[in-house]
Amino acid sequence: MTIEAVLFDYSGTLFRLEEDDWWVDHLVAADGRAFDVHEKAEILRRMTAPVEQLVQFGTEGQYAWDNRDLDPKLHRQAYMAVLRKSGVPTDDQADFLYRRLIDPMSWTPYPDAEEVLTLLAAQGIQVAVISNIAFDIRPAFSSRNWDRYVDAFALSFEIGAMKPDPRIFAATLDKLGVEPEAALMIGDSAEADGGATALGCRFALVHPLPTQERPTGLLDALREHGLSRYQ
Repeated sequence: MTIEAVLFDYSGTLFRLEEDDWWVDHLVAADGRAFDVHEKAEILRRMTAPVEQLVQFGTEGQYAWDNRDLDPKLHRQAYMAVLRKSGVPTDDQADFLYRRLIDPMSWTPYPDAEEVLTLLAAQGIQVAVISNIAFDIRPAFSSRNWDRYVDAFALSFEIGAMKPDPRIFAATLDKLGVEPEAALMIGDSAEADGGATALGCRFALVHPLPTQERPTGLLDALREHGLSRYQ
């Protein structure tokens, strides 16, 4: 069946939260030294991992973690705990990092994101962004005038369901008026994003590498499913 819609994950797929000067200016370890490159990479991984639970919680903390992408308050509770358990020494520093996490303007688009969105629009293929998230990512698109390419945003805290729950995919497809067999889901998690296959969608996996290390990952995913930049 011809692909009529492409569904994209947000974090690690279209955009990535990346290290910049704020690490130097605002983040130091408890002993006053700067975090080394491996420690910084691990903190970023814990802030953006799509599924994995990388720290242990008590009962209340576990509830917040399990439901973090359904409620902004639980999201903050869960990630403040993750940051403190990951070696961030003070609540002020953890709060600063958390505010970076939930600011869509802090996220960097992958180099081929705009080309992919314009390519699909030129072919009349609908686009949706489906994200397990507890904050509004639309400004990351509207600030670049990319919202004109997105036919639907399905954000877990608005939908009331998290990937891989089929409900979040089904609600999106219903909004687009597209059958699952005519949709391609692109994401960085085979477990979460790959949940679309339970409905019959196709799936393409991309790796959440630093943006400059993955210049054509989205274009490659489209090409593998017969959607070429040359069509």
